[in-house]
Amino acid sequence: MPESTGTKPSVLFVCVHNAGRSKMAAAWLTHLAGDRVEVRSAGSEPGDQVNPAAVAAMAEVGIDISAEVPKILTMDAVKESDVCITMGCGDTCPVFPGKRYLDWKLDDPAGQGVEEVRPIRDEIKTLVEGLIAEIAPAEPEATV
Repeated sequence: MPESTGTKPSVLFVCVHNAGRSKMAAAWLTHLAGDRVEVRSAGSEPGDQVNPAAVAAMAEVGIDISAEVPKILTMDAVKESDVCITMGCGDTCPVFPGKRYLDWKLDDPAGQGVEEVRPIRDEIKTLVEGLIAEIAPAEPEATV
């Protein structure tokens, strides 16, 4: 598959189990940027299901991730992404020239209740908003 054509930026969120932080980040980016960004998420050791507390925390803000399934990290996913973001979980991406790599240091929602996951969800939203402002700002409305 070809690398990103540059028509819209593509972002890959990576976390070992692809069941909490990376799923919430992908959902926030899709929700906030719409079709201005291509969004992927994956993990080196995908879990069996998305963290139920992450599902519940996202549902509280009107975002349904209950149908999401953890996915395996592939070389193609990295090659096809402009920005690769690890979630402070110790997972790493293969490094390719011309890609931007970020590591967001976030607490692990695994084994936590919704109360503990809410601040992680909110921190991810803030980080995603900053990312959108950088890579895919909203088009200014035309004035007549």
